[in-house]
This record gives sequence, structure tokens and C-alpha cells, in this order.
Amino acid sequence: MDRVSAAAQQSLRALGVRPSAALYLSEPIRGAIDRAILPVASPWLRMAPRGDGHGVLVLPGLLASDASTKPLRSFLRGRGYYVRGWRLGRNLGPTEAIMEGMPGGLRDLAERTGGPVSVIGWSLGGIYARYLALEHSAHVRQVVTLGSPFGVAYGHRTHADATFGRLAGLHARSSRVPDRSHLADPVPVPATSVYSRLDGVVAWRACLGDLGPTHQNVEVRCSHLGFGYDPATLWVVADRLSRPVGDWTPFAPPRLLRPFYGDLSVPAGD
Repeated sequence: MDRVSAAAQQSLRALGVRPSAALYLSEPIRGAIDRAILPVASPWLRMAPRGDGHGVLVLPGLLASDASTKPLRSFLRGRGYYVRGWRLGRNLGPTEAIMEGMPGGLRDLAERTGGPVSVIGWSLGGIYARYLALEHSAHVRQVVTLGSPFGVAYGHRTHADATFGRLAGLHARSSRVPDRSHLADPVPVPATSVYSRLDGVVAWRACLGDLGPTHQNVEVRCSHLGFGYDPATLWVVADRLSRPVGDWTPFAPPRLLRPFYGDLSVPAGD
């Protein structure tokens, strides 16, 4: 069996496979540890790349609100960005209020800051971020997703599927909701997918996008609940947001930080 077919076989075997019970059940404690590490890492995070003041919209994960992204937003404000949460309350999935409110919030932030906005989405928030890039690309500068399972378009599963299903009665009519088969479509702006093999909620392969001239998959080593606090993840976000428009290059961590990252070149289907 050649290498290509072996990779395809591995991807097929991974379809429908969720993270192990050990990873899933340990998420709360591992997430707490990730959060506790953030203050310790603050001194070296102050050396992360600074920005140009452009607007940044941060979208929370399923059942979360802007409170969950406050540390991430605070860090990015410290790097010089005009940062805003989504201001839509708790993320209950694609409700009418959310599907109507996100584009409006994106346009408002773009107008306020005088240019396209970088959109960062955590888990389900990252799927929303890609949706905004596909449907409102004129207002989106780039997308960074954190543990976002857009690979469910290919049949991957997550430990959040049942919760999402229970909320389906609250969701907008099907014509307002992105078709599941298009969730993994390439976006027309630079995109970085941050994922972790230690993710206990989302299968890490579900977070991989097809590699391209302006798309990269970056592996960190945190829990699903820790993406918004993990120092290595925050450094990636700061680095990506600091890239000038039209001058996107793949993320390459400083040599001393390289041990905090895994593979930086894993393609979808690996």
C-alpha cells in the first residue's frame, strides 16, 4: 500500500471516532490547569508580536458566552488590537438571533475600525467564523479557528454532538443555516486552524483544513476547554494577526518555543 492510500485509509478509520473517554472526562481538570498556567506565562507573552490596531471579532464555543473569551480578548487588546466579543449572549447554536446578529456585528466592527476584521472562533465559534468569511468576505481579513470541528462535513464526530442536537429546536430554519456539507469549504481569506491531539471534546482530525497558499494547520498541546488560555495558542493568534494584509506566511514559532508545538504541516485526511 503506498503512502497516499495509507493516509486515506487512516482518515477513513478516524471517521465517526470521538476522543477517548479518558480525554473527555479529564477535560475540566485539564482546562483548569491550562487556565492556571496563563498568569505564569504572562512575562513571555508580553514579547508576542504586536498588531496594527485593526478590528478583531472573537466568537465563543457551544453553550459559552463572551465571558469565556475574556482572557483571550484582554491579551489581544494588550497587543494593540481593537477587540470585541460577539455580544449575542450564550451560544446555543445557529438560532435566528445569532444568524442575524453575527453579520451585523461584523459589519459594525469593520466600519468602526475602517477595514476588514480578523475573526477568531473557538470550537463552534470557529465554524461561524468560516461561515462569515464565506458569506461576508469583504469584511473579513483572516480567520483563526481554535479546536473547531469543521471536518464534521466529512463525517467526523464530537462529544458535543448530543448537546447540539438537543438544542436543534431553537435553531433557525434550514435556509438560514449553513449546509453541513459546506462547512469544510476553503475560505477566500487567510485561515489558520489551531488544533490539539489532547482535545477531549473534538476529534483533532475534524479540525484540519486542506493546506493551501494561505491556510495552515497548527498543533498545540492543550485541552479543548483550554484553547482560550493556552499560552502557545495565544502566541499563534498574536503572530497570525500581526501579519500585514497581502503578506501571509506560514506560522513558524521562535526556536525556544518550538517544543510547545506539534506538527505544523499536517494536511486534512492525514
